Amino acid sequence: MSEPAKPKYKRVLLKLSGEALAGDKHFGLDFDVIRSVGQVIAKCVGIGVEVGVVVGGGNFWRGAQDGGGKIERTRADHMGMMATVMNSLALADVLEQLGVDVRVQTALEIKAVAEPYIRLKADAHLKNGRVVIFGCGTGNPYFSTDTAAVLRAAELDADAILLAKHVDGVYSADPKLDPTATKFDEISYDEVLRRRLSVMDSTATSLSMDNKIPIILFALSDPENILRVVMGEKIGTVVE
Repeated sequence: MSEPAKPKYKRVLLKLSGEALAGDKHFGLDFDVIRSVGQVIAKCVGIGVEVGVVVGGGNFWRGAQDGGGKIERTRADHMGMMATVMNSLALADVLEQLGVDVRVQTALEIKAVAEPYIRLKADAHLKNGRVVIFGCGTGNPYFSTDTAAVLRAAELDADAILLAKHVDGVYSADPKLDPTATKFDEISYDEVLRRRLSVMDSTATSLSMDNKIPIILFALSDPENILRVVMGEKIGTVVE
């Protein structure tokens, strides 16, 4: 008998947008979506993959965008960090219901509900098979949760960043607006930055490039795509 296939990546950093957790409601939380994502994360853990997760908060609050100049930018961003904590706790609870050992760590200290982010502690959790969910972004205003995902991936020596979005890859233009837009199977960081393609913001892309961490962008419409990417199946777009 042939040996079962082994995962391509040992340790991954999964970035989930807040909007993805809202499903078709586009606001708040869709627990059917969260459970389907949690089930696939559980499968990844079950085959020995170490999984860190960074969640966005756009399903509740999008920092400066929602602040609309009505409140100070730093405070607006801090409100966005609080939104990511709600998402982190929701995902953690669903994972626990599925029998997955999980810890939430936050870049801003909220000791009553989560551990403070400590790199060595997060590393130990991952090595012990626990999923670690990182809330509050980087803990600093003016930095996106995409940048937080790259930062945590670099600090924890992740093999890849899995960018789960509504779109199924990187395109030459917005496919909703331009029917001639073409999808890339692979693309370089330099090309993404030069063409200003909407993978991540430029700060996150530059940080990923500097640390040579591949990004795989794929659609979360089918959560099983997470497992497919972990196993090395070619879906979405690889940025490296």
